Amino acid sequence: MDENDKLRDLPAVHEVLERLFPALTRFPRALVAVEIRRALDELREEILGGRAGGPPAEARVEKALAALERPSLRRVVNATGVVLHTNLGRAPLGSIHVLPGYSNLEYDLATGRRGQRDVHAAGLLERLLGAPGIAVNNNAAAIFLALNEMAAGGEVVVSRGELIEIGDGFRIPDIMARSGASVREVGTTNRTVIADYRAAINDRTKLLLRVHPSNFRISGFTARPELRELVALGRERGVPVYEDLGSGCVVDLLAFGIEEPLVSDSLKAGADLISFSGDKLLGGPQAGILAGKPEIVARLRRNPLFRALRLDKIIYQALGNTLRSLLLERWDDLPALSLIRQTAAQIRARAEALVTRVPGIHAEVVPGSSVAGGGATPEQSIPTWLIAIECPNLADAERRLRAGDPPVVARIENERLILDLRTVFPEEEEELAAALRRL
Repeated sequence: MDENDKLRDLPAVHEVLERLFPALTRFPRALVAVEIRRALDELREEILGGRAGGPPAEARVEKALAALERPSLRRVVNATGVVLHTNLGRAPLGSIHVLPGYSNLEYDLATGRRGQRDVHAAGLLERLLGAPGIAVNNNAAAIFLALNEMAAGGEVVVSRGELIEIGDGFRIPDIMARSGASVREVGTTNRTVIADYRAAINDRTKLLLRVHPSNFRISGFTARPELRELVALGRERGVPVYEDLGSGCVVDLLAFGIEEPLVSDSLKAGADLISFSGDKLLGGPQAGILAGKPEIVARLRRNPLFRALRLDKIIYQALGNTLRSLLLERWDDLPALSLIRQTAAQIRARAEALVTRVPGIHAEVVPGSSVAGGGATPEQSIPTWLIAIECPNLADAERRLRAGDPPVVARIENERLILDLRTVFPEEEEELAAALRRL
């Protein structure tokens, strides 16, 4: 049969609809028709491209409709050992009971008048950080808002070694340009001293910016001024100092192998404004936190962009829960911090117990390292114990774990399948054991 014959044999939309619809009455008839047209278009392209022989239109439509019924955002078992896994949603969230129906998002129950939605985080932020704060939808938005309000039409002095790309094409110079501010680079890639900042300040300077290097480190012959030096220079010349901290560490995690600058230290050093992410070491949902001098935070809140970048009611609820747990030091309510605080001995005991629950598996428990992830502490690791599995086909085993329900994300290392229980919650262990038994 030639190409033209195959094209003529394709059924009409109404023919497929008549065959399918009695069994698919739970779907709108118009939607079924749309998916039929899409399936027929695919078949037509395959015939013209010499790839005929795939599933018929009916099977394609049923598969497409089943996929539409099933949410694409799914719970995943993270066995990689990366706590703040960017591709898996960064900081894992605890259970959240989303308030049904209406809420007092922008309603003052005490006065019966319109309120402000940011009050649901503002009080907690001020108590936690010791400075007033606001939240927007991510840290890129926080940086954009800060630069637009404080430096639009002027210059921002920043070290050349801090003009970084954080990920997915997000570059500090690009967002500065979009905000209306001009970049004035100082120093060199590896060395910047306070005299470089001093020499760069002119009548167009509106801000001194300091950026946490996030997911890279420069070592060797390097220099970087202390934040206190930058603050002293800013006060001397009447220029505010803004530090973007990235990860937003508010709890000292040094005892658990994580050395990150604390948000409180930057504020104590005198920074006029700081910003950081909500879904990294803070342990909450995606958000960008800005905190600092009351007059500056008030300016940011009045900026029209604040409304454009504001959080919705579900994120405020999740963020409020996170901030409250941090303030009350309820660490076990914060999954990210709870995972980081596990000892290697605890993980070893869990790993050995799990292996015994999967008879016939060729695995051993070996020492290894977890990482914080999420652009935090790129050169630092956390001691852990790994389940190392020998498989005849590693790529196939890794793919089958991902294709399971729930999907299990592992890693391949030294020709073995590696699972790190640091990032697997205890209540997920039976699901992981079942997935391994299916291998």
